[in-house]
Amino acid sequence: MDLNLIVPLISYLLLMLGLGLYLNRQPQQGSFIQDYFLGNRSMGGFVLAMTMVATYASASSFIGGPGAAYSMGLGWVLLAMIQVPTVWLTLGVLGKQFAYIARRVNALTINDMLYARYRSSLVVILAALGLLAAFIATMVVQFIGGARLLETVTGLSYQDGLIIFASTVLLYTLIGGFRAVVLTDAVQGILMLIGTVVLVVGVLHAGGGASAIFSQLAALDPGLVTPQGPDNFLSSSFMLSFWVLVCFGVIGLPHSAVRCLAYKDSKAMHRGIMIGTLVGALLMFGMHFAGALGRVLVPELTVPDKVLPTLMLTVLPPVVAGLFLAGPMAAIMSTIDSQLIQASATLVKDLYLNYLSRKPPSEQLIKRASRGVTLVIGVIVVWAALSPPDMIIWLNLLAFGALQAIFFWPLVLGLYWWRGTATGALASMLTGAISYAVLATLGIKLFGMHAIVPSLVLSGLAYFIGSLLSPAPCAEVQALFGRAESSTEHPAPGAKHETST
Repeated sequence: MDLNLIVPLISYLLLMLGLGLYLNRQPQQGSFIQDYFLGNRSMGGFVLAMTMVATYASASSFIGGPGAAYSMGLGWVLLAMIQVPTVWLTLGVLGKQFAYIARRVNALTINDMLYARYRSSLVVILAALGLLAAFIATMVVQFIGGARLLETVTGLSYQDGLIIFASTVLLYTLIGGFRAVVLTDAVQGILMLIGTVVLVVGVLHAGGGASAIFSQLAALDPGLVTPQGPDNFLSSSFMLSFWVLVCFGVIGLPHSAVRCLAYKDSKAMHRGIMIGTLVGALLMFGMHFAGALGRVLVPELTVPDKVLPTLMLTVLPPVVAGLFLAGPMAAIMSTIDSQLIQASATLVKDLYLNYLSRKPPSEQLIKRASRGVTLVIGVIVVWAALSPPDMIIWLNLLAFGALQAIFFWPLVLGLYWWRGTATGALASMLTGAISYAVLATLGIKLFGMHAIVPSLVLSGLAYFIGSLLSPAPCAEVQALFGRAESSTEHPAPGAKHETST
């Protein structure tokens, strides 16, 4: 082990723990459940931008994505840029509507929003179960990425790296809650950006410039420098599928959508869109570009997912590499903590408090339950991550698609089509989940497209048909969601709520 590498990484992990402890000592604002799961709706524009980018830029972006670029070449870099508008789309489509309505109905989770819109316990329970199943799969991917990073850098075994990484994330999430999650995301977003820029500069310098590296890539395989990739893998149908899966469909990801409930005001949202889109573009290009060029500098890799940490160790001085290896570590941690806190909110707030608790529990009981559930979910995910696949990007994309197939239309059409009903939402969620599971499991590709494309088409049709065949929503729901469309400002975070979920 090289102390020049280990010390900066350990210092970074301790910094995250310290931030969680500091935030835990701050005075609680409002009820524990609102403070722990939503940070009292106090995010400014910069923090909103960074937590959106950091939550989306996961192990798949820093570990799996560059690994795919290592295998597929510059065509995958071009493909990855499809993801640039994700922050703009999520905040632009959901942001203002979500924030306005969430404050009126005191919604703390995505399932609170679904209940306010559809007034159906069955919709909430089905959404909660789907969210938990998909989140466990995506968190497994993140833990695998973190463990592989520590394994590559420190020489520890995969299992030891997994335990160290998981313990750090679980501790600061347990202690600090949502505020720790979003503030560590802001720190991690800055580290991710700086680390990406430093790595790209180091790779170009080590390889003798872009043109020299491109020539060597072409010599290895001409497909590595074409938009279609080796063996024309990146076909038009694949690119369309990828656009739906990692750009358009991201609007339906609950762990990104929940950020729309927690920002402070419209100014924060607009600033978040601008900063988040710019930072996201730089990250996506830099990470994947470095991965593609790494095929020349480290051609001997047998596990493509190790390309980014291997490049940092190869082209950067040890102290610098140790410092900026915190970049990919940050990307992974920022996604896990967001999913952990929302999975905990789903079990405690959406299921236990709403449906299983016979009397209002005390604040102390809610605290113990929230942290206990977060710990149990974390332990389950760590256990599932003990036997990792060679390339994690496919598992991550599979879970991404499942979330989108379930949540996309109930969230989006629920905001923008007043005629949508609980029957339509249930039909959409079941159709999306079943069709996606069948197509993905059996490997069926209609017209060569990923399973998410036909699944979203079918679930969208199911939403329209189910809604039109059932009675219209009640007048209260129509009025609430109709007025939201014409609203230009959000009520203050402490404003009185007219309805309650």
